[in-house]
Amino acid sequence: MGFMDSVKGMVSKGKDLAGDHADKVQDGIDKAADVADDKTGGKYSDQIDSGAEKAKDFVEGLDDDN
Repeated sequence: MGFMDSVKGMVSKGKDLAGDHADKVQDGIDKAADVADDKTGGKYSDQIDSGAEKAKDFVEGLDDDN
């Protein structure tokens, strides 16, 4: 098994775990977005919210793949 095969296996396992625990991952995304918004003083709230929603949609898609 080569290095790239190992990496692909780890990525696949990570996707499976994220899909299985999508609700917890999405909560983490919300918390990270809140911290980022706080650290930037609300200056980039719209961009942070947009990025968080896209990330949560991606994680939700992982759950659908299982």
